[in-house]
Amino acid sequence: TALPKKGTLSVGVERQYCGQLGKKASCQALVSLTLARHEVPVPVGLRLFLPEKWTGDPARCAAAGVPEDEVVPRSKGEIALAELDRVRAAGLRFGLVLADAGYGASAAFRRGLDQRGLTWAVGIPRNQKVYGADVRLVPPGGRKRRPVPDQEPREVEAMLADLPWRRVTWRHGTKGPLAARFAATRVRVGDGATWANNRHLPGEEVWLVGEWRASGERKYYLSNLPPRTPLRALASAIKARWVCEQ
Repeated sequence: TALPKKGTLSVGVERQYCGQLGKKASCQALVSLTLARHEVPVPVGLRLFLPEKWTGDPARCAAAGVPEDEVVPRSKGEIALAELDRVRAAGLRFGLVLADAGYGASAAFRRGLDQRGLTWAVGIPRNQKVYGADVRLVPPGGRKRRPVPDQEPREVEAMLADLPWRRVTWRHGTKGPLAARFAATRVRVGDGATWANNRHLPGEEVWLVGEWRASGERKYYLSNLPPRTPLRALASAIKARWVCEQ
């Protein structure tokens, strides 16, 4: 959640990406956590993100009233995981964690959700690298010592390009059914150890889902929902984030 803000004195204000304006601008950025069911959103957390120019300047933080123990570099993903830990410790229960590509692009964030035993569906950029679910590690050739994948990683856009896209209606809104075309396949994300030319070994097997909107725009997602999850259930889970955004 971004709050456009001028000046230099407000806590955390910096030139950074501002979703409200759709571009880089002077703003404050906050990590928001919302509990939602059907069409009822309940905000349960809102934490200010401090850019590096703030955490690297303790005097500036002190002048703005930032508590000393908060002047530490933390990514938005780290803040989000800490907030999830906080609300779970307080007794909050939920079935699925949803997040946009600002979080989903982070392998560390996805691993953090896995380590907590949480089910999730997150947005990713179209150039995220993945392998087919059938990828295998084979003995290396030449001087290489570690096993290597038997296929090259591909961008998610290319991985889904030739698959069938089905029209799915995930709910009915005030102006009629909400629908788009979706495609999904099982993949292994290229987020393991680096092995060559900055390529990563395959990680865990998950769902890769593509959404093709009526406007022509395409969006991409990863989810650790079970392998037998129907396409409509995948789409409904992913689109449930709309309630939080509203």
